[in-house]
This record gives sequence, structure tokens and C-alpha cells, in this order.
Amino acid sequence: MKTRSIIFFALIAVSLASCVSASFYQVYKVTPFENLITTDNYMVYEDENCKVSYNLWEEGGNIGFRFYNKTDKNIYLNLNESFFILNGISNNYYKNRVYENSTSSGVTSSHIATASKAVIGINYEDLLQTNRIQATSGIGLITSSGNSISYIEEKVICIPSKASKIITEYNINKSLYRDCDLYKFPTNNKIRSKSFSKSESPIVFSNRIAYTVGQSDNLINFENIFYVTEITNYPESEMIYLKYDDFCGERSMIMTKYFKNVSPDKFYIRYTKEQNSLKH
Repeated sequence: MKTRSIIFFALIAVSLASCVSASFYQVYKVTPFENLITTDNYMVYEDENCKVSYNLWEEGGNIGFRFYNKTDKNIYLNLNESFFILNGISNNYYKNRVYENSTSSGVTSSHIATASKAVIGINYEDLLQTNRIQATSGIGLITSSGNSISYIEEKVICIPSKASKIITEYNINKSLYRDCDLYKFPTNNKIRSKSFSKSESPIVFSNRIAYTVGQSDNLINFENIFYVTEITNYPESEMIYLKYDDFCGERSMIMTKYFKNVSPDKFYIRYTKEQNSLKH
């Protein structure tokens, strides 16, 4: 019996272990071609009229941007003339979409009636037994109402003086990069990086942005170009740390996960290790 128990628990342990997938992260380091300044929180492009800020740190990379109007006039951001370009493929910021906002409300009413009576009989042990049986009936009524508002996507976005708007639409990359120089599932002592020059980079991307200052026919264009300079695979232990949060002198009961080494010029892809996975 003892041997059976040991085998049983061993089988359970093996089964559970096969269901667990370790997490890994592929981290992309990005460099702008020119005209951008990197701070702790943003990569920033600036001209005499506007300031455009990027923070790529997100799964898949967020190429969205914050557009700040420096002038004393309205700036009109022309999405029909603005594009996200990935490895030479153009993606429109304006797609002529129709959005719908809907609301609904409902009221429920019900009536329940219950009746019961005692029943006397002989049970399976030939003893006299009294039971109570019960019947319930109910009537329910649900009424609801709602409305929806449809609106068309704006082709031109007005940004007031000394104000910002955030434009988001695309991720940079969600496909894992594979290379013989990179261990796909590295341990802490097998972490390697793959570096690239501008001409060798597997991912080159940009935002082409067009705007006017005030109601003008003078369309101003600029392009912010970036390329991936380094790719590194990490085990989760090298990416995540746990800590207790504090607020107003009160400490949280559980620990929260946080990323290490967060930077606006990096993004990541999270993936897991399955059975029979290749090492590269």
C-alpha cells in the first residue's frame, strides 16, 4: 500500500510539472535614426510647433505617440496623410471607420408562490415517517431599453494650443525573432544578445506625421524613423521582481509584480516553454 501511494503521488507530480510552462521574454532595444532625444520616460521629437513623445514599452511595442501643440493656435493633425511604416509596408492611421456607443437599462420583476403539505408513509426500514413536500411556482418579467450613437472616425484631429492628444493604433512586432546565436529558453548564465547595424536590422519602422498650424494649406510633414539594434532573450527571473506596495503609510497584503529595467526605447514579447521545444 505504501508503495502504491508513493507511485500515485509521483504520477501526480509529473502530471502537474508537465502542465507548468516557464515564462520568457524577448526584449528589443530600439534606436532612433536622428532628431530624437531619449529621456527616462520618452523619446522626443521637437520642432518649432510641436513636441512628439514616444514610449515603446509594451508587449509587442507601442508605436503610438503624444502630440503636444507648442503654438498659440490650433494644430490640425491630418491622419489621412499620416502613416505607420514597418519594414517598408505602409499602414494608414485614418481608416474611415464608424464607431458605435451604446447604453442599455433593464427592470426585472417577479412573483413567487409556495405551497407545502405533510405526507405520512412507511420508509425503507418499515417505520412510520412524516415528510413535508413543497411546490413553488414563479412568474418573472424583464423589460429593457437602450440606445446607441454612431460616429465616424475623424480624418483631421484638432489639437488646441498648449494641449496634447494621444494617438494609438499599432504594435511594432508580435512575432518571435529566432537566431542560432540566441538561446530561446536561456538560463541566467546563458543570456545572449544579438546586435544589428542600421543596414542589418530585421525591424525598421517609422511614423510619418502631417499637420497644419491653424486653418492653412501649408501641410507640414516629418518622419520619425527607428530601427532595432539589439534583441535579447531572458528568463522571467531576470525581467520581473516582486515588492509590497506602500500608500499613505499603509502596506499592501500581497506582493505585486514589476518589470526590471523599463525603458521607452525598448519593448518585449512574452512567451512560454512547452515540452519538446527547440533550444534556439
